[in-house]
Amino acid sequence: MSAGRHVVVGGGLAAAKAVETLRDEGYDGGLTVVAREPHHPYERPPLSKDYLRGEVERDSVFPLAAGWYAEHDVELLTGTEATALDLGARSVTLDDGRSLPYDRLLLATGSDPRRIPLPGVDLDGVHELRTLDDSESLAAALRAAHEDGEGRLAIVGDGWIGLEIAASARTIGLDVTVIGLGAHPLERVLGPEMGELYGQVHTDHGVHLHRRAQVTGISGEGGRATGVDIADGTHVDADLVLVAVGAVPNVALARDAGLALDSTTGGVVASATLQTTDPDVFVAGDIASVPTARYGRSVRVEHWATALNQGPHAARAMLGATDPYPELPYFFSDQYDVGMEYLGFVAGPDAYDEVVVSGSLPDRELVAFWVKDGRVEAGMAVNVWDRMEDVKALIHREAVDRAALESFVG
Repeated sequence: MSAGRHVVVGGGLAAAKAVETLRDEGYDGGLTVVAREPHHPYERPPLSKDYLRGEVERDSVFPLAAGWYAEHDVELLTGTEATALDLGARSVTLDDGRSLPYDRLLLATGSDPRRIPLPGVDLDGVHELRTLDDSESLAAALRAAHEDGEGRLAIVGDGWIGLEIAASARTIGLDVTVIGLGAHPLERVLGPEMGELYGQVHTDHGVHLHRRAQVTGISGEGGRATGVDIADGTHVDADLVLVAVGAVPNVALARDAGLALDSTTGGVVASATLQTTDPDVFVAGDIASVPTARYGRSVRVEHWATALNQGPHAARAMLGATDPYPELPYFFSDQYDVGMEYLGFVAGPDAYDEVVVSGSLPDRELVAFWVKDGRVEAGMAVNVWDRMEDVKALIHREAVDRAALESFVG
């Protein structure tokens, strides 16, 4: 099976799984991966957890070995950025001036850290985390700060990345302060009920939480960060500062080419087969805004499982498959001794009536269900394993008895 050249733009898990699937499905035509970082495609969850802590080797972050690409006749262009897309000519312009033609194109360009115009954000000792290089730089800084003393890390942002790094830094032995805008960590994602579970987890592990806090700047001395200033007059002393206030989908290439964007999700409009408004261009991962029959709307999800599943699905669609993308949004997080899996989708506080908990909140062994009009919208298992298929079945039911949810964890 061969036809012209397929091009994949992206350096993450979605790109790696897409090219692997194209070859596994028998596509033997030209195949090029364009990755703007100097590394072959890698996955990101370890960057804030075990790789950051130095518990696993560097090779563990790469889903495909470096030699796989040459062995499977895949042209790998690392350290190369796609700067323009010409839909009419079916070509991608690269930052070295080359024009790369394609028959089918997959955009898996991921996200970039959200940056806020804080005074002092450019000081030495201020970090962000998105790339492998970011993780290695932060890991070295954390180790150095700990070796010089207890070491103090201030984290601006109380989302998943901020909290996972807080857990890793505490595990290493640093003093950690998390500064968040909400009344509860993760409140925007999990709501107050389950967000507070994580608030208590981190408090129990010695993390200092500042809630409803507006950061006004990062202070410094001699060009290096020394702390974080909060609008109420509080100053948090720090040897290192991490700014982790979310991510922005990298849609510039698609937008400038004229592909339709979704004003609600901020992603690239895709069909159920991950095809964009141009029939020869497909999307996967962080930038893909994909219709879901279960929720009656398009959803864009910035998590590992999305890249893992959408990369292969898009690859098969590039080869002519027409089946709709079937997966519900899924993500996981490991912090200290608390492991969590989440399945489903809740778009803000108005998207559910109540959270029904089965199991024990004090023991942190539970499954929580977000319920709207008697129907399960999402479920989160905390230190309860091998129940996601059961949670999925409940999400797909039209109505679920509350007593059945309460007794879910026996």
